[in-house]
Amino acid sequence: MSSAPTDRPVFETSVTVRSPELDSFGHVNHAVFLHYLEHGRFEALERAGFGWSTLKSEGRSIFVVRIVVEYLAEATHGDELLVRTWADSFRRTSMVLAQEIVRVDDPAVIVTQSEVTAVWVGPDRRPTRVPNALREGLMHLETSPPDRV
Repeated sequence: MSSAPTDRPVFETSVTVRSPELDSFGHVNHAVFLHYLEHGRFEALERAGFGWSTLKSEGRSIFVVRIVVEYLAEATHGDELLVRTWADSFRRTSMVLAQEIVRVDDPAVIVTQSEVTAVWVGPDRRPTRVPNALREGLMHLETSPPDRV
């Protein structure tokens, strides 16, 4: 897995670690990072023109079929984190989104890195082509300032 690229848009979403997200050792539970990463992916899709309402109106779904996460540093209560999401590759009916979570106060500290493979599914519940508009949106649209969660 690699760090955020410089040759394509990287979408950023910020999150603040809350106390219910901590495990018995006082740091973010590993499963909670999956929620942060999912939130970042849907924010990126929204900015690329494929938010929840668009997906619903078109009868589309996106199924995660593979996710690999490397946990590299801990996060604790009150930490402000930045979820970075970018398109890594596309196939006919699937895409790979790469992500990393870094600390807002020290972006050189990578907390997690991940690769997520997702398949696009149409109204008939069968795999369907990844929309060209999404490919364009994820590869060429300007990113906007981070959202606050």
